Amino acid sequence: MSKSKLAIALLAAGLMGSGAAWANDTRSAASANATTAQANRDTTTQANRDASAPGSKTERAKESLHDAGITTKVKAELAKEPGVSATHIKVDTDNGVVNLSGTAHSQQEADRAVAIAKSTKGVTTVNNHIDVTK
Repeated sequence: MSKSKLAIALLAAGLMGSGAAWANDTRSAASANATTAQANRDTTTQANRDASAPGSKTERAKESLHDAGITTKVKAELAKEPGVSATHIKVDTDNGVVNLSGTAHSQQEADRAVAIAKSTKGVTTVNNHIDVTK
């Protein structure tokens, strides 16, 4: 074989070898990308599960906002009610349980405050700690 044919054959063999290496690198990169993408999906899925799990920060924040909404609704209804002193009755909500405290001028006023709280959407229980002063 002549030197020029030998050089061409060696060059061709070198190019074929590097082509195979390039193909292997491409497959390896594609495999690594697929593995990374799956890991990202798994992480996102777990994060979504964690966020919606009972007791998670997200769930506690949602519950806190829900409780604040209930408290606001009850206070607004107490303020609109004639014969009920909304400024003397404290409203606190925890997990849908409304705690009423403070003072009322009569048992009827305290009972009306309890009825208003019980009729508010989202309230599960009302604890009456209102002191009646005469």
